[in-house]
Amino acid sequence: MKKSLTEESILFISILKWFVLASTAGVVVGISTTIFLKVLHWCTEITARYPYYFLLLPLALFLSAAMIKYLAPDAEGHWTEKVIEAVHRYSGRIKAMVVPVKLVATVVTLSAGGSVGKEGPCAQIGAGLTSILSDLLRFDDQDRKKLVICGISAGFATVFGTPIAGAIFGIEVLFVGSILYDVIMPSFVAGIIGYQVATAFGVTYFHHPIDFVTVFSESFFVTVALAGVFFGFCSFLLIELMKSGEELSERMKLPQPLKALAGGVILILLTLLFSERYLGLGLDTIQATLQGERIPWYAFLVKAVFTSITLNMGGSGGILTPIFFIGAAAGSLFAVIFGLNIATFSAIGLVSLLAGAANTPIAASIMAVELFGPTIAPYAAVACVISFLMTGHRSVYPSQVLAFKKSSSIHVELGEEVERIEPRYKPRRKSLTGVILSLARVLKEWITERKRGGGSGAGK
Repeated sequence: MKKSLTEESILFISILKWFVLASTAGVVVGISTTIFLKVLHWCTEITARYPYYFLLLPLALFLSAAMIKYLAPDAEGHWTEKVIEAVHRYSGRIKAMVVPVKLVATVVTLSAGGSVGKEGPCAQIGAGLTSILSDLLRFDDQDRKKLVICGISAGFATVFGTPIAGAIFGIEVLFVGSILYDVIMPSFVAGIIGYQVATAFGVTYFHHPIDFVTVFSESFFVTVALAGVFFGFCSFLLIELMKSGEELSERMKLPQPLKALAGGVILILLTLLFSERYLGLGLDTIQATLQGERIPWYAFLVKAVFTSITLNMGGSGGILTPIFFIGAAAGSLFAVIFGLNIATFSAIGLVSLLAGAANTPIAASIMAVELFGPTIAPYAAVACVISFLMTGHRSVYPSQVLAFKKSSSIHVELGEEVERIEPRYKPRRKSLTGVILSLARVLKEWITERKRGGGSGAGK
């Protein structure tokens, strides 16, 4: 009896401790994020008054790249990726200088029309401020890491306007296929408090309940599953385009600020070729698809290209808002092809791309409820999980750590960062996957032999 009471007392003190710490983190992050969002809104409103504001893109990307290179070189890359890296490699330690430099760089990038998101800076605000708070409280590595994760969750919850999904995202995004259960309670507290603080200071959020009324049928359920496969392919395409943009940037033997100038010029040319629809956050297009309006079929591809160029050529910001755009646009295309409701599949696509590209199916499924209402949730959840599996062992966040295999027929090293993963395929002898891969291997060898034989004959 005495032993049980001692255990309960320790647990109660631990809960109380983390409730207070998480609430503090939520208040601090909520206020700081509110300031950032209001400054960003004010700056983008000013530049949007001018019809050709995007002509400032070369200068904006140049300034962004120069600030990061000379003031905070550790801040290269897009935001959330660096936050994840700090948690895994440095127990949540983040240099204080990184936060203001990246915030200013993001405002400059978005104000000129760079295709980035605003969630990355908010996650960085949360991680940076809680890292400083951990220093003041002299926390050990374990408690520091836990408090920084709370700050990340508060940042996501505050910028998304989805306190539960944002809090879960902050935990789920760290690993592929695993969640740190010891951080769930404080993350929820930090996320809810941060969201309430931002709301109290006048931050408004996008919520769009979908009028989704349908009787369950096998055909519609199969359609949703096929949509999940399509969104998984779109996630794969986005990740590969991001990698291609990075490789293109590396091949340009120029200082980063000059690469940024070139990237800005490319974005101007693409804008003149397509339209201004693909600049900035793209919230108008997202809203249009969720209201059932048609948009160009290629919109999801063009937005992915704009985002890859912006982030890999010196721009600063997050990637989740572009993911929302790409997902909604892909869902619109899927609906048009099969004669389905555009609003419904745009909503499902929005969260499914998040699940696939960021490897966060649970957060994405909860977000579907918070953004679009409960009636669409079961179908969105199915599409999210399928998209997550279809994307494979890759991510828009290369610093995520792999915690499970998405198929027993694929050999990958668990515990490694995604960017270091090299999948090897070992199909089971009697599995359908094994039979197909074996046939493909035999066919490849046969074609190779035929080519060699044909080449020998020609030589003779």
